[in-house]
Amino acid sequence: MNIGVFNMFVRRYYLLCFLVLVLSCSRLRHDDKKVFYYNETTGIATLDPAFAKNQSIMWALHQVYNTLVEIDSNLNIVPSLAKNWDISADRLTFTFHLRTDVFFQDNDAFPGGKGRRFVAQDVVYSLQRIMNKATASSGAWIFNNRVDNISGFIAANDSTFQLKLIRPFHPILGILSMQYCSIIAHEVVEKYGRDFRSHPCGTGPFQFFLWDEGQALIMHRNPHYWEHDEQGKQLPYLDGLKISFYDNKATEFLEFRQGRLSFINDIDPSFKDEVLTKKGELRADWQGKVLLHKHSYLNTEYFGILVDTSNPLVKLSPLRQKAVRQAINYAINRRQLMMYIRNSIGIPAGEGMVPSGLPSQNTVFVKGYTYNPDTARLLLKKAGITGDIPTIKLLTIPIYADIASFAAKQLEDIGLKVQVEVIQKSLLLEQTAKNQALFFRGSWIADYPDAENYMAMFYSKNPSPPNYTRYNNPAFDALYERALQENDDSARYILYRQMDQIVINDAPVVPVWYDEALHLVNTNIVGMQANALNLLELRRVDIKPGR
Repeated sequence: MNIGVFNMFVRRYYLLCFLVLVLSCSRLRHDDKKVFYYNETTGIATLDPAFAKNQSIMWALHQVYNTLVEIDSNLNIVPSLAKNWDISADRLTFTFHLRTDVFFQDNDAFPGGKGRRFVAQDVVYSLQRIMNKATASSGAWIFNNRVDNISGFIAANDSTFQLKLIRPFHPILGILSMQYCSIIAHEVVEKYGRDFRSHPCGTGPFQFFLWDEGQALIMHRNPHYWEHDEQGKQLPYLDGLKISFYDNKATEFLEFRQGRLSFINDIDPSFKDEVLTKKGELRADWQGKVLLHKHSYLNTEYFGILVDTSNPLVKLSPLRQKAVRQAINYAINRRQLMMYIRNSIGIPAGEGMVPSGLPSQNTVFVKGYTYNPDTARLLLKKAGITGDIPTIKLLTIPIYADIASFAAKQLEDIGLKVQVEVIQKSLLLEQTAKNQALFFRGSWIADYPDAENYMAMFYSKNPSPPNYTRYNNPAFDALYERALQENDDSARYILYRQMDQIVINDAPVVPVWYDEALHLVNTNIVGMQANALNLLELRRVDIKPGR
């Protein structure tokens, strides 16, 4: 046997032995260690913050890294690595005064393996790296036409960082709270190169220990973490966490039921009726055995429709016509879908793309679509859709196959032929990013608590992401640009609502529901708090002793 291959097998053997030891201890009842267990059915593609484009990545990164500011449970921007900040009168310069007691986690990239102190130049490096074309970050859009790559990020001294905007942009603090803006150390990136994706090192509450991709990701408590609770006790309370990667929600649920997971996010459809009533409450035989946490969060689930008429996919499709897209919106009975498939987890999206919970109150003022199949048929007739028409392919991922099938059946009832194609999430993300998906299931979780984040999906100058539908409407763009310049909150909210209404009228999307996070939590877990971004927050989570 080739010696290189032999060594690979030896390394793999010892790694598997280690994992067997770890996994054999994967129970929630520890006398000596407090370990939090959860599962990611979709896997984790990377631990590089520059590619924090979905929830599974963001949840893991949030444990390892900090940002300058963060969003609390009430959607307020609060300090993190920045103690406080000043904003110039013209709202173009933000001066952040940084903490001086924060250190990066220990790593071989630093002299002697000891983590060094965090300084302002780390902020400059981290944010410039997102914009650097060589990084090819999926988050490069967050600073597009907002910050100059060269002069926009300045380290005035070790504890002072300045951000200079090209023009005023009200949600910039929310942008800085995103996982894309996690603060990293240049030494670690330079040491690991492409392997930085699997060797994260930040200033956060947990530090990377081991990742066997597809099997387990293990993090330990950061013993040098800078944050303390109100009583002065160092955070986090947990000793570590372990993420498993069962790709089947049914398996995940069974693991939870056997006590091998601390909590699960959502529940496999095949078990929903066993655990929940149609009103979304715990059934009697589950009460007292698990905790149900259900709360609204800023996520809109939708079907997206590519509307770029220069794209060959669109030219040959009936979806190029607005009347057909509006008909699809009228054809889906969202309330029925929510009750019978989702067990009332979520709110039917009868308004625009912006969910409730934001101060612009779009759901109060924007008029969406109600279930009306007769109107849908009239619209199809108006569009000349009669008789034999091409089959429309609806792309979705496995866990939403039942949702897509429900919609497809209702669209067939009004005269559209729809074929559901189930593909892996990574492929769907790739096809939507490359504008190769004509009709697709999507979701938009707010990156920051401002309706602008949803409207950015439709600004024609934005790439995909976030403009997956390639929507282009000059009237919308003009309002969007006005909103960016508007410092009066009330006036800006009116513009947001007008933009949302334009999008809904043009129908490049079919809002299906405004989501609710559903967590089933084991009774020995304490301190899990809901938040409107459904970010997994573990700093103050604890485990009851003797369980």
